[in-house]
Amino acid sequence: MSFQIKALPAEPFRYLFSRSTEALAAQGVVRMVADKSPGFPCRVSLRDAAPGETVLLLNYEHQDAATSYRAAHAIFVREGAERAEPAVGEVPAVLRSRLLSVRGFSAGGMMLAADVVEGEAVEAVIGRMFNNPEIAYLHLHNAKPGCYAARVDRA
Repeated sequence: MSFQIKALPAEPFRYLFSRSTEALAAQGVVRMVADKSPGFPCRVSLRDAAPGETVLLLNYEHQDAATSYRAAHAIFVREGAERAEPAVGEVPAVLRSRLLSVRGFSAGGMMLAADVVEGEAVEAVIGRMFNNPEIAYLHLHNAKPGCYAARVDRA
């Protein structure tokens, strides 16, 4: 089963980097400097920030369906990040190196399947979930901290 992992677009986050620490705090956003790698996985570039890079930690609504599964969680975005465009079937290293929660949703936003897998073996779970024609898209989450990581669509 062909699939495509989708990063978040950079545009909705760019303006935040020019805001003061106080203005960010008023929005619940924290400016940080990465002090290790891995540890600060950017949802736009789909790579870990390098030590010394500036990132923002913010709440992001990744599941905006009008269902009980509507959800938001913390994400990191690197300053100056450009949107990653993984090739069909490509799993970026930032996902390969983590324990992932894979959640399958219907077109209406209802969760129909869920599993946990080491990132190095995620293709098998993606394929199995997409074998169900009722599953329209998947969400990947970092299983240990629980943060949203990326969306997966059929390709």
